[in-house]
Amino acid sequence: MTTVGLLYPGHAAEDDFPRTEILLDTDIRLPLFSTETGEDVYRADALREQGDPDRIAEGVEELRLAGAEALIWASSGGSFGQGWEGAHEQIATLARAAGLPASSTSIGFGHAVRELGARRVGVAAPYPDDVTALFAEFLASAGVEVVAAASGGAGSSAEAGSWAPDEVKRLVREADHPDAEVVLVPDTSLHTTAYIPELEELLGKPVLTANQVTVWEGLRLTDRRTWAPTLGTLFATREPVLRQLEPKGIEVRE
Repeated sequence: MTTVGLLYPGHAAEDDFPRTEILLDTDIRLPLFSTETGEDVYRADALREQGDPDRIAEGVEELRLAGAEALIWASSGGSFGQGWEGAHEQIATLARAAGLPASSTSIGFGHAVRELGARRVGVAAPYPDDVTALFAEFLASAGVEVVAAASGGAGSSAEAGSWAPDEVKRLVREADHPDAEVVLVPDTSLHTTAYIPELEELLGKPVLTANQVTVWEGLRLTDRRTWAPTLGTLFATREPVLRQLEPKGIEVRE
């Protein structure tokens, strides 16, 4: 059995993770602890507060007792909102507190783009424009070029969590661009697990969603690879799939 512990901010789309366990159909377990979020608003200062190390550490002991072999801070805004260096300090603090490997959703996006051998992406974010721009800056620090972006204008995780699939699909279409090799859908507040292959079929290219990437990043830390095409291209390849790029793809600076 492989167990990845998830520290998830508040309540919005955490039911995506039990669904992921079912779709993986293996001995992978994803115990989750909901952290306190403070003010639920998509604003830079609120996102930084949400990602405060003391808040995140609240669930460490519970997840350790659940048998976690690695921990993921399952928040996009609560990680990229810290900036590149701050996000890495955040998970270093988490790893020290837990005595376990740790990462976050935003850092996972950089690794996942590299896994697919890509360098240029579109971003379909439910956030206001200024928060989407923060995510684009974070990706640039990871060596990922954002060639197109669309912002959904949601004001909070509660609002994003209420979005229907058609709203996500509309935003993904808006974010697509001929030069984008992959389209990224940040925000673990969006329900996406049930229809990632539909998004990929819609665009004809890989799509990376926050909850999908969160689980993949945790499994990466445990050196566990699994074949689950129902969770999209990221879970359906062991080698980079965009073979026309340079063999090493991008380099994510850590």
